[in-house]
Amino acid sequence: MSISQAAAVDVMGWAIALAGRGEGWVEPNPMVGAVVVDDDWQRLGEGSHERFGGLHAEIVALQQAGERSRGATLFVTLEPCCHAGKTLPCVDAVLKAGVRRVVIGMQDPFPKVDGQGISRLREAGVEVLVGLLEPEVGRLNAPFCKLIETGLPWIHAKWAMTLDGRLASHSGHSQWISNLASRAVVHRLRGRMDAIVVGIGTALADDPLLTARPPGPRVATRVVLDSAARLPLESQLVKTARETPLLVVVGRDAAPERIAALEAAGVEVFSCRSGAACPPAPAAAADENRLRAGRPLLKELLLELGRRRLTNVLIEGGSRILGAAFDEGLIDEVHAFVAPKLLGGTHAVPVFSGAGLELVPELPSLDRPVVEVLDGDIYLRGILRHCGDRA
Repeated sequence: MSISQAAAVDVMGWAIALAGRGEGWVEPNPMVGAVVVDDDWQRLGEGSHERFGGLHAEIVALQQAGERSRGATLFVTLEPCCHAGKTLPCVDAVLKAGVRRVVIGMQDPFPKVDGQGISRLREAGVEVLVGLLEPEVGRLNAPFCKLIETGLPWIHAKWAMTLDGRLASHSGHSQWISNLASRAVVHRLRGRMDAIVVGIGTALADDPLLTARPPGPRVATRVVLDSAARLPLESQLVKTARETPLLVVVGRDAAPERIAALEAAGVEVFSCRSGAACPPAPAAAADENRLRAGRPLLKELLLELGRRRLTNVLIEGGSRILGAAFDEGLIDEVHAFVAPKLLGGTHAVPVFSGAGLELVPELPSLDRPVVEVLDGDIYLRGILRHCGDRA
């Protein structure tokens, strides 16, 4: 079989589509798809990594192809692993199957692989081609790659706003800006997250549950940034803490009795070394104090979540937490729901509090954004292009 670029792109594209089926199910592993084809480009077998701890995509595809794998070409989105973990090394299975050629989307950044699988295949005489549709594969597994390379989870920022860019009115009223169709999408998004983060202001104002309804493939840990441990024991979050994990992040000056009360109710409390608690103060000063306190709490929290191998984290608000995340360059992906409603008012709540940017960016802030219309609401999502990034 000679490599036809068009045919190869078609097969790798299908492998990427197969890989996407694992979203929400395989983390902290990467999403991987594989296809076995013969010299006439007929698909002999295909598969994806469907569950964490389950069979890898290459194994599924090779098993489906059976003896027809001998002398065939294996397309796989990510470099086959060469180490034993929850499953045996995929490289061994590829060599045993007698595959003649392996076409790989991208090299695996995981330190126990990272080119070693490719080297083993080549040393065994297998032809290996690397880099087909690499940008698309990298985009698919950006959360996995970030966790491996930086130790930090992939940060999704979600908000629902009016047409004039407000999260809530000057009185704090926000329910409901978005419609039912938008809220259904939010619940599906929550259902594939490892953690959902809000600030104490949002927790106090909305008394949310922060669960996915109906449940998705993952059960997210609900996280509240609460420097002074003010979250009420009668809140929905605390009352359901024994059923769905709740993590309250407090500052170093939080009252011990408040921490003890939360822990007695089944809440896990994470005490940050940075970030003093914010005592009550006049409105303007209190807002500024909380914003400043939120930044170290948020950064220390994300380091902790990375240590726990959480891959996808959703920040749902409010304005101060979103603003702190934006100012610190922590947001990776945006999910914005824009309702055809107007609030007006100088003191209505903006999406981002904080310093913001001094100049309008030269490039669009979202890389290749996707836009959907949901019963009149506009859902806009995309990966955030940080300052200094290039197209």
